Parts: sequence; C-alpha cells; structure tokens
Amino acid sequence: MVFSSESFLFLFLPVFLAAYYLTPWKAKSYTILVGSYIFYAWWRVDFLGLLFLTTGFAYLVGQRIAANRGTARGKAWLALGVAGCLGVLGVFKYLNFFIDSFAALVGTDAAGLGVHWRLLLPIGISFYVFQALSFLIDVWRGDARADARFIDFAAFIALFPQLIAGPILRYKDLEDQFKERSHSLEMFSDGMARFLIGLAKKVLLADAVAPLANLAFDNSADVGVTLAWLGAMAYMLQLYFDFSGYSDMAIGLGKMMGFTFVENFRYPYISRSITEFWRRWHISLSNWLRDYLYISLGGNRKGSARTYLNLMLVMVLGGLWHGANWTFVLWGLWHGGFLALERATGYDRRASGLTWSLPWTLLCVLIGWVMFRAIDVGQGFEIYAAMLGANGWAGDQALWLDVTRESVALMIIAIFVAWAEPHIAGFLADAPQASLMQRGSEPAAISTTSQLALSSFVLAVGMLTVLKLAEQNFSPFLYFQF
Repeated sequence: MVFSSESFLFLFLPVFLAAYYLTPWKAKSYTILVGSYIFYAWWRVDFLGLLFLTTGFAYLVGQRIAANRGTARGKAWLALGVAGCLGVLGVFKYLNFFIDSFAALVGTDAAGLGVHWRLLLPIGISFYVFQALSFLIDVWRGDARADARFIDFAAFIALFPQLIAGPILRYKDLEDQFKERSHSLEMFSDGMARFLIGLAKKVLLADAVAPLANLAFDNSADVGVTLAWLGAMAYMLQLYFDFSGYSDMAIGLGKMMGFTFVENFRYPYISRSITEFWRRWHISLSNWLRDYLYISLGGNRKGSARTYLNLMLVMVLGGLWHGANWTFVLWGLWHGGFLALERATGYDRRASGLTWSLPWTLLCVLIGWVMFRAIDVGQGFEIYAAMLGANGWAGDQALWLDVTRESVALMIIAIFVAWAEPHIAGFLADAPQASLMQRGSEPAAISTTSQLALSSFVLAVGMLTVLKLAEQNFSPFLYFQF
C-alpha cells in the first residue's frame, strides 16, 4: 500500500485514524501495531513474520545488553544483536548480489553455479533493521532505555508512516513520546497540511517529470546530448520530490498521531558543497551513518589519512545500503571522494563565499544521480557518454516524438519549485530570506496572516492533487526499492 493510492487515502487512513482516536490512551500502541501490520501485510503477508522476528530479537537482546551494560557479557550481547540484524539484512538484500558477482567473476551466471532461485527483497527492510540496530547501540551507550513495554517497542519499529521509506527513527527520540504525547486539533491540522504538501510533491511534480527520466535511461544507447541532460535533470528532480514528498507525508501522518519525527530534508539543492548537501539530504540516514558508523570507525580522531578513508568507507557502505548493485558502490565512491577532498582542502568551510559553488555542487550531485538511477554500470556510462556527445546532439530523433511540451513545461515548473521552496518558506515565516539560507534550519513561527494564506494554498493544492491522482496510473515511491 502506498500513500498516494486511493486505498490508502480513502480506506485505510480514515479507518485507522478513527480507530486510533477512539482507542484509550493505554491501548493506542496496540492500535498502531495492528494498523501498521495491516499496512505492511497489504504488500505481502509472509514477510510480516520477518518484521516481527526482527522486532522480537532486537527487544530481547536489548534487555540483555541493558542488564550487562559496560561488561564483557554486555558487549557480547551487543555483538550478537548487531550480527543478527546485519545477518537478516545481508541475506535478504545482498545474497543475490554476492552470488551474481561471484558468478560474473568466474565467467558464468547464477544458474551456472547451480543456483536457480532468487530471494525477494522485503520492502522497508533497510529502514526497520537500521532502527533496530540504533536501539541496540544506544542501549549499550546508555543513550536509550530498554525498559519499554514490548508493545511500545514493536509499535515503534512498525510505525507505518515511516516503515517503508523512512525517515530512519531512533527509539531514544521517541521513547518518551510513547509514554506521553499530546493530541490537538492544531497539531492534527498541521499534520494534514504537511501530508498534503508531500502528496502534491509526489503526484504533481515527481510523477510529472518521471517520463522524461525514463525516456532517457530506457534508451541510454541512443539518446543525444540534449535528451541525456534533460533525462538526468528530470531524475534529479523526480528523486527529490518523490523522496522528500514521502518524508513530508510521513512527518505529517506522525503529527496526526501526536508524534514529532525528525526532519529528513532541508532544501538540499541550495547546497554549496557536497558536505553541506549531506547535511540537507536524507538527514536521518546521514546522521545515522555519522553516529553509528563514522564515529565507530574512529571518525576524525586518528589522523587525516584515516579520516579521509573513513569518509570514503562510510559513503560506500551508505551506497550499498541503498541497494545491492555496483552502481551504488560507484555512487558512494563519488560522494565519499568529494567529502574527503573537501575536508582535505578546506573547501567545505569556504564554499559559502564562492559564487560558483552552488552550480558546481549541483553538477556534481547530478552526475552522481546518473549512476544512482542506472540499472547497471553499463547503462550509467552510456548516459555519461551521451551527455558528452557520443550520440550527437539529437541522437535517435524518433525519441523526441515522446517529449511533449507539457513534460518540458512541468519540468521547468519543478525546477522553479525546487529553487523557490526555501524562499517560500522564508516568506511564510515572515523571516528574512538571507537568515533562512544561512541557518539552514526550520523556519520561525508562522504569523496568523501567513497561516491563513498557507492554509488556503494547501487546500487548493490538495484538491488539485486528488483530481490528478484520480486520472493517473499507479506510481510507487522510488525509495520503496531500497
């Protein structure tokens, strides 16, 4: 089930919210868990068992870590918990990849090795496994308590607004909210507005530019310079509006249930360095990688060379987290290389004062997204070659018959919205634009006049989105595949 489907909007969500608000406080976690399991089982019932077993395993091991924290036995329990969670992720997400890579190395395929089966990737596994891992590590560090009711912990792991594609939540940030949180009409209304804005990003912008991206990548060997660049730019916009739209919807749904989730995007396409980009893009993942991987590897405490190596390694592993494909390894190397280079040269500290740093950063991000989108390394390099003119300016001219004025116009609108988003936020908050850009943080409290304008705008956009949704085909969120 996806948020942008009629079954979710007009069946699951209203029924769940009615049940949730009718449920007494002490039983609300039961309603959340049952609703979240129904939401997950809508995809496949059998993988619901894996979600439950992972939850139970992390909860029980967390109890043992808490009881033995600071001792060798506690460390052994932590190692068991980490190994168990990573084992689940490794088998279901990477076993096919390892088999295929080994087969290619010896000059055959999986069937040639006698492997005639494929493991299906459970949806959302990367997100709920990382949440379980962060719980175990936080308990060991003393940053989270392990005394929660199992029903609360299970509801946290399965919390349906973020179960499929994040943000990656941490139990230590929500444990108090499971014990006490407020519900109000104002919070519900804010959540509904945030949800509708996210839905509009997905339906009106991401899905609108997707055909241009698909056209270029599906015909990577034949596209010319112009269409190759158009396709790459379209995907750059599609991924942002698709994923940030999902995050907005998840945060909005959380608010409707009384939860406050972490922000996951903060205008990443105004970044002036790759370092800044990763402070603004998929914030919950970049913070997770920093706190649980980069710091564990030594961070910047073991000299410059080790720091650069750690940055590269973290980004490669972050790339692999997105999928079992060599394209993600190369994408991770690309970003890791820039992070290390910016750290070594001090560029990340000087970039804000350089006039050309914004277009340079966007170009670097765009080049990386090409490999991220490609189905394999070969397709990625075909797009790169086309962008450099290997197929001429026009390429296969028959492809241009599928490029409509409407699709180009919608892409221009998407570019404008991506550029205007932080400016609009600053205007609605009655805050100076320059201050917003410098802080890169949440806008100030919105005035009454601005609130009325925003409410009217959200209502109009919501109505337009629902009308558009009724006429378009099913379109899952891009991050579902990760």
